Amino acid sequence: VRRLPGPTLSSRSVAAASGPGALGTDHYCLELLRKRDYEGYLCSLLLPAESRSSAFALRAFNVELAQVKDSVSEKTIGLMRMQFWKKTVEDIYCDNPPHQPVAIELWKAVKRHNLTKRWLMKIIDEREKNLDDKPYRNIQELENYAENTQSSLLYLILEILEIVGIKDLHADHAASHIGKAQGIVTCLRATPYHGSRRKVFLPMDICMLHGVSQEDFLRRKQDKNVRNVIYDIASQAHLHLKHARSFHRGVPVEAFPAFLQTVSLEDYLKKIQQVDFDIFHPSLQQKNTLLPLSLYVQSWRKRY
Repeated sequence: VRRLPGPTLSSRSVAAASGPGALGTDHYCLELLRKRDYEGYLCSLLLPAESRSSAFALRAFNVELAQVKDSVSEKTIGLMRMQFWKKTVEDIYCDNPPHQPVAIELWKAVKRHNLTKRWLMKIIDEREKNLDDKPYRNIQELENYAENTQSSLLYLILEILEIVGIKDLHADHAASHIGKAQGIVTCLRATPYHGSRRKVFLPMDICMLHGVSQEDFLRRKQDKNVRNVIYDIASQAHLHLKHARSFHRGVPVEAFPAFLQTVSLEDYLKKIQQVDFDIFHPSLQQKNTLLPLSLYVQSWRKRY
């Protein structure tokens, strides 16, 4: 990935960007994404060249926050890390980023595209609230979490593509629904992993509706009721994709690259349907080797 010219720097900013660890900060973000968010990495590669490094920074920022919950043994430590990122965002907007690779690249993205601070803070706040190991009480709670994390990230990516303003309300609506679909699918995909750690985060209202307990998921039961729970949750993700595509004609074609992740969402929803909504089926854990090609084709066809 070619390095993009950075923003105009003040002398104070130069000191911050040229400190220890600044060399290769763009490469650090790229590698973090490639290892921790491969689908986001592929989607970012297909963005216009002038937006690519900023997208890597935003997605790397999201990965850093997402990793906190699984990498700390105590909630207090998680809260401290979230506090670090809150202060980091404040410092970025004061032109004084800390000497941390993701922070430096995020600062460059903010300077280059004048990104909205509110979306960055929303992602941190929501991730912080989610440090409590509690299942979602209902599907609306899961959707709210997805809106404040995944949709907020998409609003920022639209900003780096310079798709902003009231005239592009359709793009914002599409981003909202795609973000919600992403959040729901991520929750489903992570269920086997969470189960291995004796945790279940699936919406309680849908589980109760079908008479399914958390223990059923921990025991990896595959009866009709368990599958019905997964069917209902997956259907909600599918509905959000459908709503997002209903805005297709009103969304500027320049915004389509921001929505390429619909390819992997669609792929997962088709796979889970093929295995009759068995959330623990081994095929759902396999990487789709054709995903790069599918993303490229969708990008070329100018669709989402």
